[in-house]
Order: sequence, then C-alpha cells, then structure tokens
Amino acid sequence: MAEALAAIVGRPNVGKSTLFNRLTETRAAIVHDMPGVTRDRLFGSVEWCGRTFSVVDTGGLVPRSAERFERAIREQVVLALEDADVVLYVADATVGITDLDQEIAAMLRGSAKPVLVAANKADNAARRLEAVEFYGLGLGEVYPVSAINGMGTGEFLDAVVAALPREMADGEADPRARIALVGRPNVGKSLLSNALLGQQRSVVTDIAGTTRDAVDSVLSHAGQEIVLVDTAGLRKRARVTENVEFYATLRTRRAIEACDVAVLLLDAAPGLEAQDIRVLKDAEERGKGLVIAVNKWDLVAKETNTARDVERDIRGRLKTLEHVPVVFVSAKTGQRIRRLLDIALRVVAERSRRIGTARLNAALEEAVAAHHPATHRGRFVQLKYATQVGVSPPVVAIFCNHPQAVTESYARYLANRFREAFGFSGVPLKLVFRRKSKRETAP
Repeated sequence: MAEALAAIVGRPNVGKSTLFNRLTETRAAIVHDMPGVTRDRLFGSVEWCGRTFSVVDTGGLVPRSAERFERAIREQVVLALEDADVVLYVADATVGITDLDQEIAAMLRGSAKPVLVAANKADNAARRLEAVEFYGLGLGEVYPVSAINGMGTGEFLDAVVAALPREMADGEADPRARIALVGRPNVGKSLLSNALLGQQRSVVTDIAGTTRDAVDSVLSHAGQEIVLVDTAGLRKRARVTENVEFYATLRTRRAIEACDVAVLLLDAAPGLEAQDIRVLKDAEERGKGLVIAVNKWDLVAKETNTARDVERDIRGRLKTLEHVPVVFVSAKTGQRIRRLLDIALRVVAERSRRIGTARLNAALEEAVAAHHPATHRGRFVQLKYATQVGVSPPVVAIFCNHPQAVTESYARYLANRFREAFGFSGVPLKLVFRRKSKRETAP
C-alpha cells in the first residue's frame, strides 16, 4: 500500500517550508521572509520511530491580488483535505491568530481528517506560553515548535505518527492484484478504464487532464478480482502550475507506490517520450511490474507503421528495459484490452516467482562459462553461487570473492541471462553481490 500522507498547510510566512525541511531533514524547500516564496509544492519522506510516511509542503505562486492569493490558499487546503491522511496546520506564535487563520480553521473543523497544530517560531519560554492562544482555533492539541532550530519537533512528530492510519500487518495485505494505468494527459487512460469495467466509471473528454483523482475500481477477469487504478495524467514538472495539477501528479506517484503493475499508456501517434521513460524508471526503482500499452492503434495507418516497427522503436530507446512487454490496444474499439489484462496478470505472477537454488546456479555457471567477469587487480573474480532471497520484486544474491569488482554492465548481462532462463517478463530483477566468507558453503 502507499505510504500515509501528511499535508502541511497554513497561511503565508508562518514557516511551512522550514518545517518541511526540518521533518524531511533536507533543504529542498526554499526559505525566505517574503510570503509565497514556495512556488513548487514539495513532496518528501519522513522516518520517525520506525514509521515512514510522506509529507507535502503546500506553497503556491504569489498571485497579483490579495483576494486571489487567499483563494489559492483555500484551494490548497481543500485539496490537502481530500488527499492527506493527516493535516499539519502551521501557525505563527509571534503573531497570534489572524482572520485567515480563523477562516482556514473553520474549513479544517468541517473535515473528518485529524489536524495537528504546530505553533511555529516558539523558540523561547515566553512564546511557548503564548502558543496556548491557538487552542482558540478549535482544532485540538497545539504543539509549540521552532522549525528553524528543531525545538519541540520530536514531540510533534510523536503526535503525527500516532495520528497516521494503522499500517497493515503482513497477513492483512490485500491479495488482489493492483494494476495502475499511468501516462501523459489525454492518452486514453479513462477511456481504457471504462472499457475494461464496462461502465462509465471515470469522466472522459477530449480535454487533457480531465481526470483529477486516482479512482480505484474492482473488476473480475480470468476468475480473479483485480483492483484497477485510473490515475490523472502526468505532466512535466515545469508545467504543473495549478494546485490541482500538482495533486494529480502526487496521486499518480502514490498509485505507483501502491500497485503491483504499472501499465504505461502511450498515444500511438507521438509514441514514447522522455517523460514516459522517467515514469518507467520510477516504477522500476520502486520494484513494480511494468507493461507498455500503445493506445489508439485503430487510428494508425498500418501500411506505414507496423506494430513490429513501433515496438522496435520503443525498445531501441529502452536499453535497460528490454524485458517490458509491449501490447497494442484501442480503448475506443476494445481491441486487445482483455489481452492487456492477461499480460498484466502474468507480470503480477512473475513478481512473486521463486527459482530453486540449483536451477539458479546452473544458469549462473552457463553464464560465467560464456562470459567471465573482468579481473580485479590482476585476480580473477569468482562467482561462487547464487540464491534467491526475495520476491515482489525478485532479488538474487550472488556470492563471490570481490563483490565490488562486478561492474554494472556485467550485472546487467547476468540479469539478462537469468531472464532468458526463467522469464521474469516485465519485472525488475535485482542482483546483489556479497562476499562469501570462508565458513559459508553453497546450499
């Protein structure tokens, strides 16, 4: 499942970005005394007391009028309430409660989401005492903190972790396959989702970016239930100018986190673009299964663009992702959309496959015999044995005398040989190289 999300909200110049930097232990957010400096909303990760969760800093552009500025702030609060599991309201202990604080607090009180108040800039005893004023917002417990020096942030994080949704135990994980439809705006994700579900589940128009939310739906295919996630279109960061677009991108990232397989949908006309490759790399780094679906294939002139030609072009640009299956579909006509589900489910199964140690070592011996690793400081690198140590995604440990000497290209060669022997289509295959101690023997 996706990590829990905490959203930092508040009026301008209260130290939201400073608190974001403190919680994430980064300097990702620009900090300045001028209101509205945070022009790009930021997304980071926090680890505290054994719990990891995501946090978003809701800054915004400085509009030309005060009225538009306040409207932008209200919009961000609404979106944060929709997406976040817990809201972190930041106030300024040196100023006290303002009219805008009161207005935002009224919105927060109408939500079922837990809200924690951080009375920021409380960096001395007097200001910590003055922070009790913020109980008047009616939002619950107030935590005097100083984001700039860290005072009080430990107690505040204890409260944040306590307010997060309970994590699923290992035995509680949803056994159903989760398939996320991702891609650039207007490639047909909603239309494909509707075609698979056989109903008008998502709004479909010709306007790019119509889908603003990630919508989970359940369908039955090949005798099993599938959770289908239809996500908002991805945009390049420079084009994410609206608050709504930012949250759409955030939801897509979280959908990738929570899925088993990400289906990247392409428009057949422009084909694969740099942004699509970044999405594939992101999903691969998270260990997710991958499928590429080339949509609108019914509109392509087959005499000039065959499936083989288009697939060759795609694979030519995916040098390290040759294992990703490609399927040509039409969400409009229904062409091959059931086959797309078959392939995605096959990738789900591949993620959880285990290969016996004897079979792995036989494949390893054949690979080494065909192509030895480079020597290390004049000495041979000896790959002793291999064993699979993880699934979803599969992880193979290879024991050798000089782990640091195994090059990235040779590791990729071995992974490809394992794929030739065992499949793992559409699945990231991670190889880890470990030093074999004298006492260890091959299993």
